[in-house]
Amino acid sequence: MALQLLSSLETQLIAQPIIFVGGKGGVGKTTMAAALASRFASEQKNTLIISTDPAHSLGDVLNVRLTNDKTAINPYLDAIELNPDVIVDAHFAQVERTITGYANPDMMPKIREHLRLSKSAPGAQEAAMLESMCQHLVAAADASYEHIIFDTAPTGHTLRLLVLPEMMGAWTDGLLAQQRRQAKLRSVATHLDSNTSKSKSRNDKNDVPNPFAKHKPDRWEQAVSVLEKRKELFRQAGMLLHDRTQTAIVLVMTADVLPLAETKRAIEQLEESKLTPAAIVVNQLITPIQTDAFWQQRADRQQTIMGNIEKSFSKYPIYPIYLQQTDVRGTEALNALLSY
Repeated sequence: MALQLLSSLETQLIAQPIIFVGGKGGVGKTTMAAALASRFASEQKNTLIISTDPAHSLGDVLNVRLTNDKTAINPYLDAIELNPDVIVDAHFAQVERTITGYANPDMMPKIREHLRLSKSAPGAQEAAMLESMCQHLVAAADASYEHIIFDTAPTGHTLRLLVLPEMMGAWTDGLLAQQRRQAKLRSVATHLDSNTSKSKSRNDKNDVPNPFAKHKPDRWEQAVSVLEKRKELFRQAGMLLHDRTQTAIVLVMTADVLPLAETKRAIEQLEESKLTPAAIVVNQLITPIQTDAFWQQRADRQQTIMGNIEKSFSKYPIYPIYLQQTDVRGTEALNALLSY
């Protein structure tokens, strides 16, 4: 696949409502995502850009302070910088509300302490971020946005986010199956309690209280309802992610050995999950002809690696971006980046 003009990337993605931008840390993912978002917005297309990267650099690139809530950058561009701490707190608050519906009130202090400690457990933040990302994905897809762009965390995290909806859906199925088994046990216990009540007048001393009798079925149904909603959320997100007419994945890299190796692994994993990338952007290239010996050597090295990139990723469009003289910040500079 021959190298493409960077301006052609916008043309390629113009019909894609959902765009994920990922890659190794430090290669310019956020700048690329923000450039695409700014360019679409400049053409009066309602665009939302969401950063899932805890590094919080999207606001720096856009030159605007962002929060976990939607911020209007201009009439056609909104931005969100997901805050893991806020999301985890909200996630566990929802868990506590669900548990409160059917747990014994005397147990709640211990449960709250357990939930507080669970916030720091491995995977807790990732699970909460995933659910938030899926909520934004599904909600934005139903809203009036023509483009939703996700500025993601480094490659490994991005890959987990892309494949986790299916895994979380299966995990939720397991919880629902467990809830159904418990419902059967409660049904048997209720029946036993009914029989016990009938014989109470005959033998009060031998009557043993049924612990299940205190639990109201509607409270358990509430918990099941929460799980069913989560399952449907992950199902919808998974369908959007696997729909090539809806979602495009753009990988950003630099012409260096380590980003090349990581991008190869990322594409292999994406292909295995049937989530093939739409394009590859090679960032921070040096102009091939230099007057300084050091920079000429660096340029020659990059050109050698570019040959390997073209050979390794021959199935995909490749878009080069040359190193800028100044930092790319603000929508005007970001728009100019896609004008090559």
